[in-house]
Amino acid sequence: MKPIKVGVLGLGTVGGGTVTILKRNAAEIARRAGREIVITRASARDLDKPRICDTQDIQLTTDSLAIINDPDIDIIVETIGGAGAVKDMILTAIANGKHIVTANKSLIATHGNEIFAKASEQGVIVAFEAAVAGGIPIIKAIREGLSGNQIQWLAGIINGTGNFILTEMRDKGRDFDDVLAEAQALGYAEADPTFDVEGIDAGHKLTILASIAFGIPLQFDKVYTEGITQITRVDVEYAEQLGYRIKHLGIARKTPEGIEWRVHPTLIPERRLIANVNGVRNAVLVKGDAVGATLYYGAGAGAEPTGSSIVADVIDVVRALTSDPENRVPHLAFQADALADIPVLPADRIKTSYYLRLNAEDKPGVLADVTKILADHNISIEAMIQKEPLKGETAVPIIMLTQITLEQEMNAAIAGIEALPTVSGKVSRIRMETLG
Repeated sequence: MKPIKVGVLGLGTVGGGTVTILKRNAAEIARRAGREIVITRASARDLDKPRICDTQDIQLTTDSLAIINDPDIDIIVETIGGAGAVKDMILTAIANGKHIVTANKSLIATHGNEIFAKASEQGVIVAFEAAVAGGIPIIKAIREGLSGNQIQWLAGIINGTGNFILTEMRDKGRDFDDVLAEAQALGYAEADPTFDVEGIDAGHKLTILASIAFGIPLQFDKVYTEGITQITRVDVEYAEQLGYRIKHLGIARKTPEGIEWRVHPTLIPERRLIANVNGVRNAVLVKGDAVGATLYYGAGAGAEPTGSSIVADVIDVVRALTSDPENRVPHLAFQADALADIPVLPADRIKTSYYLRLNAEDKPGVLADVTKILADHNISIEAMIQKEPLKGETAVPIIMLTQITLEQEMNAAIAGIEALPTVSGKVSRIRMETLG
């Protein structure tokens, strides 16, 4: 049987890792795929730049379209990133009958519906395991391993940069800005870290996971995203004292009213396994009605971890080449004509519990005013502690944990508390999840 020929677009970290794995493990991969898989062409912006991979026997070019239009190429591996010009490249490749393997979460989250529709028309596969959680095979686990379950909810640490920052803040008592600067120096965060620290990257990944879990179209524009830039060392310390840890989570939950789809800092009990996932590692917790809770943990980024997922997708594509398109695993787990129109709830319809921190004057009646406002909005207090004033300040920090309530009620209550003359500054609010 003749070898399958692969063209790689982009020879950066992920592209280089993919080439390394496909070459190093060529014999083992051929045994699994049933035929030889070879990279014959690859594109890069700078052909003279040093590579992390061996490009011997690979024809290099700066023209990605030359690879896309090459009739001898069977599979296109896209590792360029971004959703602008890359979208047009992918659609052209699909029109040319090429199968696609990509690590591009923003492309899939924002244009996946169109791309999958075009792929189905052409009878080709678009595989994207590497788009979420790097080397963790979470997409395959939900789409195939848990296909007999109704997925009830999932929650994940799906951005390593944010997890590194929060881990350093907790373990070493450092401030956000200080750790962010180190993350940038180490290459974990970009010069412009907005995508990571504001939750956009995690939002792209959560869009993909939720669509596969619940059988709904990709809808990135409906994901609520909140970053970690307002998390302070004080909140991290108080959470630890209360038996919780702060993680930047992507959460999707199916409720009778619709789907909660949100990325935000979250207090979770320190005894949970996912609370102990530190540094740049990723983890995703998935709850199915039959299997219960399952946890998937590993490297969420990096050359070979991400390349591992790309190569696994390439092998899957090769295995499926002889099958009829209608018998292949659907892109979003459910048959395309069976995707459900389940509403995505707006942020103010979220139901969860909360950590609140406020600074108030230390005199009689203040707490009574605060608790009355909460009670007026049907918010019950689970626990409350009063701390010593911070150095140089006279206001007393008060920390409260609430029971589950509606987000719009909490928004109104916080506005009322901040309006009290005895309360100074803003109320810090972090959502809480037990993940039980």
